[in-house]
Amino acid sequence: MSELNKYSKQVTQDDSQPAAQAMLHAIGLSDEDMQKPLIGVASTGYEGNPCNMHLNDLALHVKKGIEASGMNGLIFNTIGISDGISMGTPGMRYSLPSRDLIADSMESVVKGMSYDGMAAIVGCDKNMPGAMMAMIRVNRPAILVYGGTIAPGFHNGQKLDVVSAFEAWGQKVTGKITKTEFKDVIKHACPGAGACGGMYTANTMSSAIEALGMSIPYNSSNPAQDYTKTLECEIVGKHLLNLLKHDITPLDILSKSSFENAIRLAIVLGGSTNAVLHLLAIAKTANIQLTLDDFQRLSDTTPFLADLKPSGQYVMEDLHKSGGVPAVMKYMLEHDLLDGDCMTVTGKTITENLKDIRPVDIGQRIIFPIETPIKENGHIQILYGNLAPEGAVAKITGKEGELFEGTARVFESEQLANEGISKGEVKSGDVVVIRYVGPKGGPGMPEMLKPTSAIMGAGLGKEVALITDGRFSGGTHGFVVGHITPEAQTGGPIGLLQDGDPIKIDARNNTIDVLIPKEELQARKKEWLQPPLKETTGTLYKYAKTVSSASKGCITDE
Repeated sequence: MSELNKYSKQVTQDDSQPAAQAMLHAIGLSDEDMQKPLIGVASTGYEGNPCNMHLNDLALHVKKGIEASGMNGLIFNTIGISDGISMGTPGMRYSLPSRDLIADSMESVVKGMSYDGMAAIVGCDKNMPGAMMAMIRVNRPAILVYGGTIAPGFHNGQKLDVVSAFEAWGQKVTGKITKTEFKDVIKHACPGAGACGGMYTANTMSSAIEALGMSIPYNSSNPAQDYTKTLECEIVGKHLLNLLKHDITPLDILSKSSFENAIRLAIVLGGSTNAVLHLLAIAKTANIQLTLDDFQRLSDTTPFLADLKPSGQYVMEDLHKSGGVPAVMKYMLEHDLLDGDCMTVTGKTITENLKDIRPVDIGQRIIFPIETPIKENGHIQILYGNLAPEGAVAKITGKEGELFEGTARVFESEQLANEGISKGEVKSGDVVVIRYVGPKGGPGMPEMLKPTSAIMGAGLGKEVALITDGRFSGGTHGFVVGHITPEAQTGGPIGLLQDGDPIKIDARNNTIDVLIPKEELQARKKEWLQPPLKETTGTLYKYAKTVSSASKGCITDE
């Protein structure tokens, strides 16, 4: 058995550290406690949004389970930015950079305080990859605990979620619903605690992390306000103790195969394109080679099976009632879509974890049979062409078609695009171009959920495409292409487009091109001048100066 307190003993057992021991006695640790491991319990709880509002309470249950297992649980907090609240505002630029701040802060506390292991309780989108990056950097026994999905809201017999509110705005500005109906949707869309209910980024990343092996079974699909979430938190301590005893760390669990499991599950479930950014960043932190082309390779051979929002009918709570993510993983395992030999935080392999799990019943309506999928290959498509020589990420479910040709309608910011859509300037056949919103140009690569929701709400979802060097919320659907690289701020071709340029997006051949002569594009490039960064001080300035391309995961520690 491994030494359980091999890091904390330097502050709890070394006589030359009397001040440290005095301070630990001050927080209530006894001489007996000083012999036990110190486990950092990192909570991303805060009062500002439903995704995180309950996490400090869950952290107490995690601490209770840790202490019941004979260890010391020590809670600390870090930041969070609500995507849903900041969406469509300048505040959204802080969302993706918060991932790195979360990683930095968790790493700093766990290593700085000599903790022997950690549990991270997370909710909104950037919490999860940030915590994962910290766990890998620290590389001490660790488990991720997802706070769970929100329950659906209801209006006129229809299930609602946060995206329903965004799309209702598009319906209101085009006169499809009244102001009273609009307000009613807003009031009922989010009924309580939990992360956004569809297969958006939070539920995508929690599912992917369960497939990676870094959370215990059912963690990603147990709803926030279900009693099972509390029970799950209290058994985390037992699993952490086992990890300490056998000295199993994140780098013992993560491998190229485990990342491929995560990607395949995200594809089967119709997950967010943000998974591309985050899994690239997590893999880079773990020094595992993962590229955009790996996503395409796996998408080519993995079917899209889940009828979940935003493109489908159901929410994560419905999937939970049908057996949850383990039932889907068991179904995938039986059809050779998972590597069952990968290790997990239970100390067992995926196959061992799923041994007694029943596969999802193909008689239900949420997960389609593999023989009759929603789409035979994945919805995540990596496109290349003269508009994206370093790649772009498309979310193509097949419901919006796989080929779009139209003319460019160029906007230099999301705000201008939102104004143009609300004024009726965007017409059928347009390719809406939103640029200078990439990781450096934003700065912060904000999500474009507001304009895509407005387009869907206006009834133009199948008649208009949208391309951007920004990114999309997991709630986005329609014919959309994001993460276009190089971004406009660094001289990428998207910055050379003009109104009326013919654009062809072909998700069958994975291409995205502006149909003008090469010489014309080169001439425009010679005339292009790089604009100054939008921020000259503060965290966004530091982010813009250090962040890598979206094709590399927007990492800041190269």
